[in-house]
Amino acid sequence: MADALGLAGRVRMSFGAGTERAYHEGIYVCPAISGWTLAHSPRELALDAAEPEFPDRLRALSRVLGEVQFFGTHRVVEYHAWARAIDGELSRAYCYVGESDEVMLAIGSPSEPEREAHVGVVPPADTSCWGEEEWDIWFKTAPDEEKVLRIAGAWSINPAALDDRNIQDLGWHGFPGRPSPTGRWRRILRRIGGVATTA
Repeated sequence: MADALGLAGRVRMSFGAGTERAYHEGIYVCPAISGWTLAHSPRELALDAAEPEFPDRLRALSRVLGEVQFFGTHRVVEYHAWARAIDGELSRAYCYVGESDEVMLAIGSPSEPEREAHVGVVPPADTSCWGEEEWDIWFKTAPDEEKVLRIAGAWSINPAALDDRNIQDLGWHGFPGRPSPTGRWRRILRRIGGVATTA
């Protein structure tokens, strides 16, 4: 995955140290965990589900890596997003920004974990006739960080449930070979079929 992300200046790091460093700068690509590889950075992955180019970027990444999942959350602006692409096909993508109460992206139908969490829906185009009851129902479908992590756990891995002490192998920390995009927290998960990789 480090190759696909174009990481330069790579340094081998433990999960805990790499995650901490990526919180401040660069990107950390962890070792394989239960057949998945996680990459995370608050500001340097060139992926933001609220941006128009996001679907094409995720499709392109999945053409290289196979299955790619994206999860992002930011408490201040209530940015919550998730997406899944397999072999260049984007089957599901959803992004909600609570600060503006907008669904910025909705591709595909909600998955079973989304339906169970009562999230991933889109309001009708015309809400002018909605009363208090309709708006109350709509706001109950707004995702939050906990629900994003629940979807991640159902699709692959809930990163919040990982214990740094149980991850012994080293991953890679590095920097993208292009200018940093906007500064929202992001996380990509990649399915690698149980084959450990340090690429």
